[in-house]
Amino acid sequence: MAKRVAPFGFLPARRQTGCRGRLAFVRGVLAILLLAASANTTGALRADAGSFPLPRFVSLKASSANLRVGPGVGYTIEWVFKRRGIPLEIYQEYGNWRRVRDWDGSSGWIHHSLLSGRRTGVVAPWSRQPLALYAKPAADSAILAWLEPRVEVELTRCDGQWCAVASRASTGFMKQTGLWGVYPGEVL
Repeated sequence: MAKRVAPFGFLPARRQTGCRGRLAFVRGVLAILLLAASANTTGALRADAGSFPLPRFVSLKASSANLRVGPGVGYTIEWVFKRRGIPLEIYQEYGNWRRVRDWDGSSGWIHHSLLSGRRTGVVAPWSRQPLALYAKPAADSAILAWLEPRVEVELTRCDGQWCAVASRASTGFMKQTGLWGVYPGEVL
């Protein structure tokens, strides 16, 4: 006599009658659904947290944002950012919270909704001398302006050596090593 095999390789179960059989079936289906939902949720959280590399630069989207000592609204506010567009470096993530630092080393936790992927930079905050803004990405091109340290600029693109930047008064090119808000050799 040949062995009967049900679809998907399951052996046919004996037909159970009554309430116990249906209850066991419903419990089994619910257990499978809960496991599937848990796996999908966990995967989504992992994908959200791991979809961008760490560390990375972003900018502040909000005109006012609280920097907290921990990842949640229950933690005390250590600092309040009051300027939209300042560059921040994300170096840790926890759920919807990002641990960031600014150019002077102040760090704390901020909600991800207050951050933007728009890239900005600060002109050499470690320098005591102004840096040149060039007309072309070459050191022998015309100097359009001298930008003071800590001036904020918008980063248009970077090729790993030079960045096209826009400040309030001028647009031009700066050496990438003279900017905080982009990594050395990073291409945008």
